Amino acid sequence: MEKTWWKESVVYQIYPRSFRDSNGDGIGDLNGITEKLDYLKELGIDVIWLSPVYESPNDDNGYDISNYQGIMKEFGTMEDYDRMLAAAHERGIRIVMDLVVNHTSDEHPWFVESRSSKDSPYRDYYIWKEGKEGQAPNNWGSCFGGSAWNYDETTDMYYLHMFSRKQPDLNWENEKVRQDVFAMMDWWCQKGIDGFRMDVISMISKDPAFPDGEVKETGYGDYGPYVCNGPRVHEYLREMNQKVLSRYDLLTVGECAGVTVKEARKYASLDGSELNMVFQFEHMNLDGGETFKWNDRKMNLVELKETLSKWQRELHGRAWNSLYWCNHDQPRIVSRLGDDREAYRELSAKMLATCLHMMQGTPYVYQGEELGMTNVPFPSLEEFRDIESINAYHEYTESGQIKPEDMMRYLRYKSRDNSRTPMQWDDSPNAGFSTGEPWIMVNPNYKEINAKEQLSREDSVFHYYQKLIRLRKEYAIIVYGSYELLLPEDPDLYVYTRQLEGQKLLVICNFREEEKVCSLPAGWEPERMERLIGNYAETEVSRSPRLRPYEAVVYCMEKR
Repeated sequence: MEKTWWKESVVYQIYPRSFRDSNGDGIGDLNGITEKLDYLKELGIDVIWLSPVYESPNDDNGYDISNYQGIMKEFGTMEDYDRMLAAAHERGIRIVMDLVVNHTSDEHPWFVESRSSKDSPYRDYYIWKEGKEGQAPNNWGSCFGGSAWNYDETTDMYYLHMFSRKQPDLNWENEKVRQDVFAMMDWWCQKGIDGFRMDVISMISKDPAFPDGEVKETGYGDYGPYVCNGPRVHEYLREMNQKVLSRYDLLTVGECAGVTVKEARKYASLDGSELNMVFQFEHMNLDGGETFKWNDRKMNLVELKETLSKWQRELHGRAWNSLYWCNHDQPRIVSRLGDDREAYRELSAKMLATCLHMMQGTPYVYQGEELGMTNVPFPSLEEFRDIESINAYHEYTESGQIKPEDMMRYLRYKSRDNSRTPMQWDDSPNAGFSTGEPWIMVNPNYKEINAKEQLSREDSVFHYYQKLIRLRKEYAIIVYGSYELLLPEDPDLYVYTRQLEGQKLLVICNFREEEKVCSLPAGWEPERMERLIGNYAETEVSRSPRLRPYEAVVYCMEKR
């Protein structure tokens, strides 16, 4: 397998609004990121993925862009950006930008011009359709609730928005749209950035027939079969690769809603014709997200193992995996899949990290994950800022489908805002994030969970992540080795092996608070096994080791 820097890297996602506020206005900014680059250097990460910092009216926290080549005033200036980029590069840290080109803001000059007249030269930059008998062109629902179509009086037509009505979808069928997008990407590459994370990139090609979808419990039609992995998506990405990506040494990852393993082999083929890797959501949807996100069900470990193992096995040698538990769209993993009670929070955070980082693929760490940050006890709907969460609360409680108290419980468990509260730097007011009033509430547990405390303690979650990242650089088997799942039907233990040339790894993770016994697989001899890492100080090495609550341990063995 060809060795490349992006396969060997660990990526750290920064959500700028919540990372570090340098000027006291309660909103994180670029200078705040620059201040904390030494912290990230100490952690050992190689790449920062920066959530959008472009000019935006902030309907969807920056994912609605009004100027792709300007910086949001709340975040600073282009000079601040250039200084941050240079400071990161001085420390050997690369910067990956968030590329949001399925849609723009309705305040982008392209759309302002597009909606002004049917004869506008920018009319076909977006998807406009006539209504049907006074109704929307089809029955598709948007990702944020309601219809995916918005009626515009100016020209008596509807425009498509798969997300907020302030996020009209670009028309990628129009070659001029593609040319303008590629020119903008090239501008950033010439500035010296190191890659793109591509927001909902699997949705840029729509079925040109725009048929009605199967009606869901929301009352709207399912757009998925006609929008996700559409008919020309691979053609567009190959064109993007040819015109821009192949001309630079970049990390490229596509957020691909609805992606299958078969499709992922095209998006992330090792032939380099499209992208380096994709974000898939199969494992994130195992607690009901695929059919209906708003619940408080726990993931089934057998299903989780089956899903992650399928991606490990079926992309091996053909495409590349991205590895993640958390991002700005997901709740905190230690509250979702681990145990965020005080007795087990750090143990389960380390166990989950071990389980993920020992797999084949490029690992992503979301800000605060390296501290074991938890979900947030939001006291009321007024404390939420996420448009998806607020819209869902009103839609399901006002229709009588979900009781208000149940919906609040689901939001505290699944809302995207769980990951968007301020980074917990220390135990000073506002967790050291800002001297002003933060734009969203701070998790009240910041006095116990913060970076300053963890940096001072050798057995902290931070130092455990640091060691995992260091091991990845020392052992090629962690990056390139093959993967095999053991005990697929065990409901409590996740056990797998990695193999490369003459070396083998055995990874054992206990997902329960009860002790579990695990028999060593054939060929593994205790006296030849070296412990690489574990979340307890000492580990019993025997033919049938007894695993303590949330214990994780990794062994290495050389072939004789």
